[in-house]
Amino acid sequence: MANLNDPITILRGIGPTKAKQFAQLNIFTLRDLMCHFPRGYEDRSRLVTIDKLEPDHPACFKAMVMNQPRTSHVRKGLDITKVQVADCTARLNLTFFNQRFTTEQLEYGKEYIFYGAVSGDFIGYSMTSPVFEALDAPPVTTRRVLPIYPLTAGLSNASVLKAVQQALAICDPPEEILPPELRQQYHILPAERAYTAIHAPASMEEAEMAKRRLIFEEFFVFSAGLCLMRATRSERHTAPYENTDLRPFHASLPFSLTGAQERVIGEILADFRRGIPMNRLVQGDVGSGKTMVAAAAAYCAVQNSHQAALMAPTEILAEQHYQSLSRLFAPLGVRTGLLTGSMKEKDKKAIRSSIAEGQIDFVIGTHALLSDSTTFHDLGLVITDEQHRFGVAQRARLSAKGSDPHLLVMSATPIPRTLALIMYGDLEVSILDELPPGRQGVDTFLVNESYRPRLNAFIRRQVEEGHQCFVVCPAVEESESMNVKSAELWAETLRTAVFPNLRVSLLHGQMKGSDKEQIMSAFAAGQADILVATTVIEVGVDVPNATLMVIEDADRFGLSQLHQLRGRVGRGSAKSYCVLTSHNRNPETIQRLKAFCKTNDGFRIAEEDLKLRGPGDFFGSRQSGLPVFRVADLCCDLSILKEAQQASAQWIDNFGTADTPESKALRIRIAQLFQRSEGTLN
Repeated sequence: MANLNDPITILRGIGPTKAKQFAQLNIFTLRDLMCHFPRGYEDRSRLVTIDKLEPDHPACFKAMVMNQPRTSHVRKGLDITKVQVADCTARLNLTFFNQRFTTEQLEYGKEYIFYGAVSGDFIGYSMTSPVFEALDAPPVTTRRVLPIYPLTAGLSNASVLKAVQQALAICDPPEEILPPELRQQYHILPAERAYTAIHAPASMEEAEMAKRRLIFEEFFVFSAGLCLMRATRSERHTAPYENTDLRPFHASLPFSLTGAQERVIGEILADFRRGIPMNRLVQGDVGSGKTMVAAAAAYCAVQNSHQAALMAPTEILAEQHYQSLSRLFAPLGVRTGLLTGSMKEKDKKAIRSSIAEGQIDFVIGTHALLSDSTTFHDLGLVITDEQHRFGVAQRARLSAKGSDPHLLVMSATPIPRTLALIMYGDLEVSILDELPPGRQGVDTFLVNESYRPRLNAFIRRQVEEGHQCFVVCPAVEESESMNVKSAELWAETLRTAVFPNLRVSLLHGQMKGSDKEQIMSAFAAGQADILVATTVIEVGVDVPNATLMVIEDADRFGLSQLHQLRGRVGRGSAKSYCVLTSHNRNPETIQRLKAFCKTNDGFRIAEEDLKLRGPGDFFGSRQSGLPVFRVADLCCDLSILKEAQQASAQWIDNFGTADTPESKALRIRIAQLFQRSEGTLN
């Protein structure tokens, strides 16, 4: 028998070239091959008679060859082979293109099993290039439920199927990780049967049973890993905070906190009193007041003689936090500092010295906080803003600068609860679902190119009233293949042809970091009227004077991304607007964008985005927080997810310390999963 970790090159027909093709699918070993699951199935197990064949509905039928197949050479590169077949109900003409071998394989007077779809009209039906097998041959492509695999260039479904069948014949399936008690309780197939049936099901029902087992298994491994992490964290201890009186903090605020902010702050204070390091996610829509929640947590940490650190993804965001929070904290006696990469070395050295000596209570910074030269006197609370911009390793490096500090991660990207359950399964989740009084909704409109003159006039009027405008384009440079507005070309067009008397600036992700910071700072300071940008402006930039967001070719963005962009306006007292432009006439696309225009509720938008695009595309390529599920679908398999989470909790209680083969195999799988998807350990 072969080993699961053996390379696929031990299989017949897989040499260096084929192995490179399989590598494109991340298939290197027999285990990888067995875990390359079908994306669907074709039920070719049921035979029909020729008279029951329906146009455009592929089916299997048994028929006899009624004449000798004949091949005609039509032109260079095109041979046509024709043959007639029949059963007791009807005759059917078959045509094969460039398949001269059929003249040798189809024998006159012999019966075969064919699979294909008829086409035609009132004159008569025919079939083009059906697959076929001799009646006495083993069923490979007919008379069975055929798995359909994800493919890549050079690999056919038949070649993948052949490789999988070889692997199943010479190798045991992956080891069992589910205890018999759990399998029985949740009606789950054993591993050996499931891994065989997913690739070679006897029926569609068995394929569904196998798929359910493997979905359950994926969710179970992930959930069990999170359970173990929670158990490990609960074993760590830190001194409970004794001073949790926030009355001085509340008294210093020029406004009242919302009920949601009060609730979330209460949850954080309860964590502080427990004596176990906090691990909490605070997520809320744009403008829901996460910064004040973080400020309350930092104030409490400082009142208990600890330092707090807030890490922001960009320098301008760190500077904005510093400006607002240092003003808030100065009367309260909280010493605040700023540390960013672009500061002069002399200033950075002085700040780091103050942090190390405990002369700064609350430090706000960027990745500069992570450097080895930044040390803390007594770091008790770590806060990360726009948490999806930071990997686990970065957050862990900051946490390692203290002794089991509390961790508070904040996200302005509304995440559906179902997705948060997976992404942040080892965090406590707090939701800010209420906007502060006075925070306005942004009126949103969808227009096509015919509205361009009116849109330009509206932009000019906003600027004349003393406001500023964002214009977001989906691409940096012009591209014939994309057929969308590029930031560079559109900025030049607006600057020279449309608004020659206005100040138009350009910002995109390919610029140097220092240039981006300078352009954004200048716009925030009112030194430009219009900022043409890509989605680089999506995160946390606060320009209260900006009242209009124009998003060109809006159909190219996900709903959640559109919502984040819209959140850049409506931050001041003036009425704000968002205008989506699109020349896409697809009815579903128009319906999606119109639905977006009707609501400012980020969580509703996020749920809709998840349904439309699935979790893999939900955050785009920058999001590393999602585990890679091979068969599980976060949109469709929620009931199985809940069962798996329940089962994993039972496993921790009953089998977590057991020395059974299943428990050993499960621990290995958990380690492999989190090693492969570091970003899942939020």
